[in-house]
Amino acid sequence: MRLILVFAFLAFALSSTGQDDLLDLLGEDEPTQDFATAGFKTTRIINGHSFELNSHGVLDFKISHRFGRLNTGAYNLFGLDNAFMRIGLDYGVTEWLNVGIGRSGGAIKYYDSFVKARILRQQTGMKNVPVSLLWVTDLNIDANQVIDTSLLPYPFTNRMYYTNQIIVGRKFNDAISLQFMPSLVHRNFVRTKAESNDVIVLGVGGRVKLTRRVAINMEYHYVLPDQLDPKYSNSLSVGFDIETGGHVFQLHFTNSRGMAESVFLTETDGKWDAGDIHFGFNVSRVFTVHRPKRK
Repeated sequence: MRLILVFAFLAFALSSTGQDDLLDLLGEDEPTQDFATAGFKTTRIINGHSFELNSHGVLDFKISHRFGRLNTGAYNLFGLDNAFMRIGLDYGVTEWLNVGIGRSGGAIKYYDSFVKARILRQQTGMKNVPVSLLWVTDLNIDANQVIDTSLLPYPFTNRMYYTNQIIVGRKFNDAISLQFMPSLVHRNFVRTKAESNDVIVLGVGGRVKLTRRVAINMEYHYVLPDQLDPKYSNSLSVGFDIETGGHVFQLHFTNSRGMAESVFLTETDGKWDAGDIHFGFNVSRVFTVHRPKRK
């Protein structure tokens, strides 16, 4: 009887082990889905949007500064005596949808708001998607006082500017990410007939990771010819991202003072070859204000 019980115990043990091995083998064959993450350290490259989004329930508090031009000399401490500032809040409504608001102050005063939606996300596995695809729509409101009385009456709708942008981006590896971002800016009001109310801009941006916490970023926005006053230039910005725990510091040089979409895309009046370069920084701090329930 004891011999029969020993054999029964051994048979049960071997059977259980065999089932576990079989389940392990089945698990190895199960297809997985890997999403590309951290193509950029924040939702902004420098001025413009990156293909990253805040996660559901995450609030991103951003403070941005652009100082005066470096070529103003030592008297103005190479531009540090003057500053333009933006304070913004970006929120992850879902994993694929972000909204945000902001206020720019200084010599250029604007209110801005945006909606940013992910259409496709770069991934491999059961489903292969080689790029991320996003759509951004932005509303800017000019908050400056009207100094030129010849422009009066000045309807409130003349202060509104709209930007629609498509972002096509790819994280090639842990070090390199690139994106292409065509934009259409509609301006309700322009000062001369030579300027276009609708302006087409082609942008490109990229990131190269230098160390675990440091990366170099670049973005350039090319305005198609014969749309703007000749005094305006294409926006070019270069800088570094430095990650320190919950903060990301972005230090950069740019020929754009404005930080609202319609401003840096269509009203950049600085020229790099003339030394019209602004030193600036962005500080990003994220907070989890809502934790989605696990299914």
